[in-house]
Order: sequence, then C-alpha cells, then structure tokens
Amino acid sequence: MGHREDLLEGAKRCLLEKGFLRTTARDIVKESGTNLASIGYHYGSKDALLVQAYVSLIEGMGDRFAPGWGAGGGTRSPAGSLERFQEVWANIIRSLPESRAIWLLSFELVLQGDRLPEVRRMLGEAEEQGRSGLLPLFNDIPEEAQTKEAIDTEGRFYQTLLQGLMVQWVFDADAATDAAQLTEGLRRVIAGAAEGTGAP
Repeated sequence: MGHREDLLEGAKRCLLEKGFLRTTARDIVKESGTNLASIGYHYGSKDALLVQAYVSLIEGMGDRFAPGWGAGGGTRSPAGSLERFQEVWANIIRSLPESRAIWLLSFELVLQGDRLPEVRRMLGEAEEQGRSGLLPLFNDIPEEAQTKEAIDTEGRFYQTLLQGLMVQWVFDADAATDAAQLTEGLRRVIAGAAEGTGAP
C-alpha cells in the first residue's frame, strides 16, 4: 500500500478506537507509519481524511447487507418484494453487533455537527452517495443507473429507516424493531394506502 491507503487504514483504526474528536493527526501518523505532510498532500486536512475513513467504514458494511449474505449466499427474493425488504433488513440487523463501534461513531458525528461545520458539510455531501448505495439492495438496479428521483425518494426512505433502526439498536438492542416487524409495518401501510385510494 502507498501512503494514501496507509493513512486511510490508520485513520479507520483511530476512529474506531478513539472517535472523531479525540483522534489527532499525530495519532493517525503513528497508526499508519506515515508522516504529517502526507495527510495534507493526500487528503487536504485531517478532518477530510477522517470523513473519508468514516465513509469507507460505512461502505465496508454494505456487503453484509446484500440479499443472500445471511443465508450463505442462498437464493435472493425478488427485487421490490416484501420478501426482499425483509431479507435485507434481517441482514442489516444481523450485522449490527459487529458494527456497534461504527454506529457509535455516527452518533458522535451527529451530536457534534454544530461544532464541526466543515465536517458536517462533507458528510452531507456523502449522504446522497449513501442513499444511492442502499437502493440496489432492494431493487437490483446498479447504483450508477439509479435515477435522481429514486435516490431522493426511495433512497431517503431506506436511509431514514436505517438511521432510526440504528438509534433503537444502540439505545436498547433487545427492544429494537426486528426485520419481521418492520416488514409487517410496511405491509400494513401499503394495505392502508390501497384501501384509502379505493384500490381492491
């Protein structure tokens, strides 16, 4: 690996161990075996590097969310179905215990957003990428082929569910919503909406 990759990996380890606010540039340099000048050269600033490291940690969880992952790569439910919806959320929930440090880091960033306006701006720009990254799990359309409308509606819907689930799970994992409850809730909402429009 080159310095850029070494810095990213070192920053990820620092984030998981110390969090965002407590990680210093010297911590990253020590963990990555690089030098202070490399941070500015490759990423522009320590905060920009930490944001990229955080985004990389989140992206790294995505493979575990994919349909078929939890069943040893077994059959996938049809895209867009309630079965697919439940399958993906079951995978997400199954991955939560090993991802706890990342979710706690997410809370730190949310709570400290006012103190870190530049970091908040960078993360805000990464939010759309996160929304478009969730969509293929449910609809099987490649991320690059997702429409802006889908990202701004369905993507926001899934992202909101994910963030709400994260809050529940970190607060009280035993009482958090499970995939079956989430799916039944959606089924009832769909049925209610259909009744409200006079659909059969």
